[in-house]
Amino acid sequence: MSDLLLELFSEEIPARMQNRAAEDLKRLVTDALQEQALSFADAQAFSTPRRLTLSVRDILATKPATREERRGPRTDAPQKAIEGFCRGAGVTKQDLQVRADKKGDIYVAIIETPARPASDILGECIPAILRSFPWPKSMRWSEGSFRWVRPLHSILCVLEDPQGAQIVAFEVDGIVAGDQTMGHRFMASETFQTYGLEAYEQALRERYVILRPQERRDRIWEDALAHAARCNMEVVRDEALLSEVAGLVEWPVVLMGDIADAFLDLPAEVLQTSMRTHQKFFAVRNPASSRIEKFITVANRETADEGATILRGNQKVLSARLADAKFFWDNDLLVARAGMDVWTEKLKTLTFHHKLGSVKDQVDRIVALSRVLAPMVGAKPTYAAQAAQLSKADLPSEMVYEFPELQGTMGAYYAQEAGKPPDVVRAIREHRSPLGPSDDTPVEPVSIAVALADKLDTLAAFWAIGETPSGSKDPFALRRAALGVIRLLLENDVRLDLEHLQNMQRDAGLADGVASLDTTSQADLIRFFHERLKVYLRERDIAHDVIDACLATPGNGDLSLLSKRAAALQAFRDTQEGENLVQGFKRANNILSQAEAADGVEYSYGADAKFMREDTEKALLHALEQSDAEVAQAIAAEDFVAAMACIARLRNPIDMFFEATKINVEQDIIRRNRLNLLGQVRETCRKLADLSRLEG
Repeated sequence: MSDLLLELFSEEIPARMQNRAAEDLKRLVTDALQEQALSFADAQAFSTPRRLTLSVRDILATKPATREERRGPRTDAPQKAIEGFCRGAGVTKQDLQVRADKKGDIYVAIIETPARPASDILGECIPAILRSFPWPKSMRWSEGSFRWVRPLHSILCVLEDPQGAQIVAFEVDGIVAGDQTMGHRFMASETFQTYGLEAYEQALRERYVILRPQERRDRIWEDALAHAARCNMEVVRDEALLSEVAGLVEWPVVLMGDIADAFLDLPAEVLQTSMRTHQKFFAVRNPASSRIEKFITVANRETADEGATILRGNQKVLSARLADAKFFWDNDLLVARAGMDVWTEKLKTLTFHHKLGSVKDQVDRIVALSRVLAPMVGAKPTYAAQAAQLSKADLPSEMVYEFPELQGTMGAYYAQEAGKPPDVVRAIREHRSPLGPSDDTPVEPVSIAVALADKLDTLAAFWAIGETPSGSKDPFALRRAALGVIRLLLENDVRLDLEHLQNMQRDAGLADGVASLDTTSQADLIRFFHERLKVYLRERDIAHDVIDACLATPGNGDLSLLSKRAAALQAFRDTQEGENLVQGFKRANNILSQAEAADGVEYSYGADAKFMREDTEKALLHALEQSDAEVAQAIAAEDFVAAMACIARLRNPIDMFFEATKINVEQDIIRRNRLNLLGQVRETCRKLADLSRLEG
């Protein structure tokens, strides 16, 4: 067994590409090993700004020799068929053997492959992998044809076994694989020789390189927290920035600097966004005042002055950036305090979509929908309409032009400066939420109304013009919008029937507009919501077949009701009582389906007690009559747990019926009556869900 160590040493790899590249390298090399029948124990891939590293342990040292007999065509087959078989087997006709077969003599090819050392196989596979490596973007830096994300300087490729280590011999565009690499660019730039992952990792550490990205992340975060704690402050957590910075440094050195007093009154989001976007700084907050007062930067080297020069340079650049932000803020406040009318007028010049008009047209639709939705969620229609009217007003502002991700956030600040009510200010801030699965969902009525109107208008508008997601393509983020609607409805227990979207648009005066739904597009949009709901509920441990069973019930446009029904059915199905009842239902449904197919009728007329001969069928009829009313009452009250409990009481009567009663008797009227009794079982259960869709 041998251990492979492969390092690809280059100029700085963009942080966003490092993790994917490391995984691609591992996948491509291990796939090649498997294709060549070279087993191995495990593989690990790592990345730093200047290197991709792969370690594969316990590789089979030699690919075993193989002998394969491949049956070919008959000896009297056409010559072209014989030649094709020879090409596929990699032999000549003279190499073929003739074997007797029950249909006549046939050709047989004997394909023998000699044993090969793993080093030879890797020496062929790795160069091919590197030449076709799937970088999102790559470059050429010499006259050769080889491409890499950044200029590749060296390749370390070593196989090590108990007898020693050997270089895997190959070259790529003049770069010859060897057993040497370099440490940190500034603090340990000399080359050194290394073998084996443990020795390699330790040697890098001694030369100021931390190989593992997670270790760099942890070190950055722990040091940042320690710096902030010494000043009784806290670091604003930013996972995306933490991952990015860990991909920018090989030897992270955390430094903390001050923000100039002139900028401390800027909104916290402005400070944090400016520092993250332009400087890759973490924001440090004073918990007593909630102000951002300091920043954390991460250097890539240790210095004699303990980072003082680096901090001075960073603070100078940061002050210039924040001076721009303060200029934008001051200018925007003048417009905001004048009522924001200048911005709302400018929305007419911003295109929402070439088929759907301007952003002002979009806002007008959101305003109208917000008025209709407000009473459904307990919000004041005037507040909802006012918040909707100003929801996009900050788009023409200087700050949002510079930092588009602050749209809505800045609008809330500006609305507050304009003297708008707190509910309106909050709704402007939250109208785009939730943007992702980790975002908080608005909980205040006005915010819910405007956020729903914003997302429903977007979905309805794009469905109306036929611009729907296709495969992995979703340029208008409609899947995200649908999930946002689902979370707003379910997490706030809001009752909204999506089958009434057309009616809502009509009530809002939008029935004849370009964004109005027709019956077909509304039905398709509801199916889209159902697909997103399946994803949402599956992540909450509700099985796909349970969801399908509930979707098969009428009136499934109310997603909150549908979700409650599915949760109750999942809990019921997970009990022994529920599982037994489902099996009894399926038995009844199967018998019914077969009889209905054979007889050409539907047994849904209900059973008649006067045609009953057995106590068990009478008992089942009595249980059905009793449970029917109770189930209907529980469902009307939307108490699906109680409805399940009512249906569960049918389990014993159904079991006893099947044990003691024969369905297919000679007397046709009794047979049909018993089938109609099973039809009642089916209809009672279907009031809750289509149990035939449950698996198992």
